[in-house]
Amino acid sequence: MNIRSYLSATVLLLTYSASYVLAQDETDALRFSYLQPQGTARSMGIGGALGALGGDFTSLSINPAGIGVYRRSEFTFTPSLKMNNTQGTYLGKQMDDNSTRFTINNLGLVATSAQRGQRYERSSWKSTSFGLGINRLADFSHNYTYGGYMAINPLDNNSSSGAEVFSIDANKYPTDINNSNSSGTPAYMGYQSYLLDTAGGNYVPVTFNTSGVNQLRSVTQKGGISELAVSLGGNYEEKLMLGATLGIPVVRYKREMVYEEKDATNNTNNFFESFTYTESLVTRGTGINLKLGAIYKPVEALRLGAAIHTPTLMTLKDEFNKSLTVNSENFKNVLGVGGSPTTRVDAPTNTYQYSLVTPWRGVLSAAGIFGKYGFISVDYEYVNYASARFYFDNADRTYENNVNTAIKNSYKGASNLRVGLEGRIDKVSLRVGFGYYGSPYKTTVVNADRIEMSAGIGFRTDSWFVDLGFVNSQSKMQEQPYTLDPTAAGYANVIVPTATLKNNFNNAALTFGVKF
Repeated sequence: MNIRSYLSATVLLLTYSASYVLAQDETDALRFSYLQPQGTARSMGIGGALGALGGDFTSLSINPAGIGVYRRSEFTFTPSLKMNNTQGTYLGKQMDDNSTRFTINNLGLVATSAQRGQRYERSSWKSTSFGLGINRLADFSHNYTYGGYMAINPLDNNSSSGAEVFSIDANKYPTDINNSNSSGTPAYMGYQSYLLDTAGGNYVPVTFNTSGVNQLRSVTQKGGISELAVSLGGNYEEKLMLGATLGIPVVRYKREMVYEEKDATNNTNNFFESFTYTESLVTRGTGINLKLGAIYKPVEALRLGAAIHTPTLMTLKDEFNKSLTVNSENFKNVLGVGGSPTTRVDAPTNTYQYSLVTPWRGVLSAAGIFGKYGFISVDYEYVNYASARFYFDNADRTYENNVNTAIKNSYKGASNLRVGLEGRIDKVSLRVGFGYYGSPYKTTVVNADRIEMSAGIGFRTDSWFVDLGFVNSQSKMQEQPYTLDPTAAGYANVIVPTATLKNNFNNAALTFGVKF
């Protein structure tokens, strides 16, 4: 089997063979490792700082010992609305993209058996509880768009075209341009779509025939990670709560990407009007992990918590499609081919199954309880993102080693801090929260710290409750719309512009709960 690496017209580094495409890289490992619990509205309102508090279904996915706080059985259901905005800045131009999506953050049942009367006095275990339900651990909903004008001058390292991805590959692997077994490579797609011309014995993109192009990249992402939590725990002597959760995360991720360049000169005789490259990736899978936790009450007003999350073993399957559509004006007539100026080339659908082991996590927590008036809670979480690992088929061990090395070289351990405060007035609770999620990147050039601010309100009776929570998350990221192989002749110093994306994510959730 002949496996070789090539760069696609996106930031993804793909590996090609005659039968499939490997689209996994270090960014995929980070995506499925970067968690942000989004369970009940109460947990959202206090910034997810539940590690030492418990008594909330979300705690089963943070510190399972929280199940030992329950004294009555409980059912919760939490729908949520996500409203996101991203401002993309590229080549001096700004573009905004908005999206709104509805999801289910939480659906859970806790069945509790608590001792009463003389049994309570005689038994060391004051209560035991069993929990079963779903918590949302990550949400991938994110749309963004950016673009701008790029001058085209093949002799200027400050100008570039995404079409050069296809010409570089054709010059490196010229036998692929007419080889149907290589139909998924940039060389084949670029040549068959008439995006490539010949000059001086090399393949060059027809975009070189114009003095400037308007570039545009648009990405739509959907999906998330929802974890089925199966938990068991109890309360020992009103001092020590212990718990364990078997987690079964379910992954669904869908990304649609469109990158296009259009002739900015309006010249209808330069062999180039536009090209559009599209990618579609769907990833589905499941995993398994174990969480163990404890909460200790040295005094009634103080709770201390600790939890450990084992690495999650995931089995994932990718389905990948891509296409290239080119309007080459009268280029085909000059070649004697004729027909429509628009040509579309579709790569075969590729599927690939593989495994991913995500990082382990440790959580330390403390909470101060102000009697019936409220509490303040703090969680510290450490995640070693560099420990994530891919496992591929035997034929792909070289690529596996390269990707895992890239993970170690790109990422580091990161610290996350969550703080929550709740005040109670009779049956009404007011909540605020703060979250800081440290950057997983080793390099300081990529600033991926994330800040969250949250608030909430709740109303509780002896038999039912309603909570409303809101979280605002802000972050910044950078990316390039395409990557040019620096090892190709003449491309060692070519500069590809970088886009800056300012993300403003909002999540509103409403929890309905019943105690029995």
